[in-house]
Amino acid sequence: MSLDVSPALLEQAERGEVDEAAFVDCVRNSLPYAWGMISSLVAQLKVDGGEFADNQTPPPDEQARGQLLRALASDAIRGSLERHFGVRLAFQNCHRVAVFPLDPAVDARLAKFTSIRGQLLNQSPELRDC
Repeated sequence: MSLDVSPALLEQAERGEVDEAAFVDCVRNSLPYAWGMISSLVAQLKVDGGEFADNQTPPPDEQARGQLLRALASDAIRGSLERHFGVRLAFQNCHRVAVFPLDPAVDARLAKFTSIRGQLLNQSPELRDC
């Protein structure tokens, strides 16, 4: 299961529109490793500035890796995280998460990060089975 959805949040979804803040809270509680990773990268970007902040350390276990995959593979979760943190998210290799500011000045860097070339250059034998 991707998220631990409370009965109240499920009921809200069944009735119609869902409060996005409640959904974000559900994501925070359900995917703590992914939440912590993204939160720390957002904080790093704010402190360091620059075009982006990224993680290059593989998750400590398969549960953590699964959380990153679920968070970033779901359009709804990813979009809510981007809106909540005010960033654009990028993802490579099952662990390399990057956050980019909404500033159009970094569009070229984001395009480079998410390009086919960028993906190929970020490969290594250690990550073959991640």
